[in-house]
Amino acid sequence: MRSQQLIDKLNLIPHPEGGFYKETYRSEMELNFDGFEGKRNIGTSIFFLMKGGQATLPHRIKSDEIWFYQDGSNCEIVELNNDGTERIIQLGSDLENGQVYQHVVKAGVWFYTRVNPEFEYCLAACHVNPGFDFQDFEIQIT
Repeated sequence: MRSQQLIDKLNLIPHPEGGFYKETYRSEMELNFDGFEGKRNIGTSIFFLMKGGQATLPHRIKSDEIWFYQDGSNCEIVELNNDGTERIIQLGSDLENGQVYQHVVKAGVWFYTRVNPEFEYCLAACHVNPGFDFQDFEIQIT
């Protein structure tokens, strides 16, 4: 299946950081969490698709974000360390060559994702605990 077909079939919309997404789950249960203003849903999940050659803008959220590989090519999750170095995680299905099916980006870590221009797309799912809220989202506009 081609990237545009997936975007259409999954009803994905553009994400402010780049790529395309659709929220697929938001827990009905809400709680107060330390470090957050007001209540947050316990968890949220999305589909997230990037086309070949796309990269998101650097961003961070106040919650842990678990990435799960779903379909297509691999993508790179690039975590930006405080010392200026990068940690690159290959999210995909080629375990023999160091790719992983899932990865946790810890709360507060600046990161971005990218897909090699030679590939059609990467489809991932992301789960956030406490649940995602745009007021907990910071983005670097470059």
